[in-house]
Amino acid sequence: MGAGIVKRSVSIAGHRTSISLEEPFWQILREIAEREKLSIQALIGRIDAERGEQNLSSAIRVFVLMDLRNR
Repeated sequence: MGAGIVKRSVSIAGHRTSISLEEPFWQILREIAEREKLSIQALIGRIDAERGEQNLSSAIRVFVLMDLRNR
């Protein structure tokens, strides 16, 4: 499992944005979205809506870590 940064474009709340995450975070994010029967964009939209002032990439990393911790 590579740890390189992967940049992806997503649409959140009607606007396009780029998110840079390490590949393992993208993989776990896909697993969470599948488990919750959501698209990755919908899951990222939910994270975005709840992140407050936190950087979106950081908020996604924390979300993934908390999910793994709570399993």
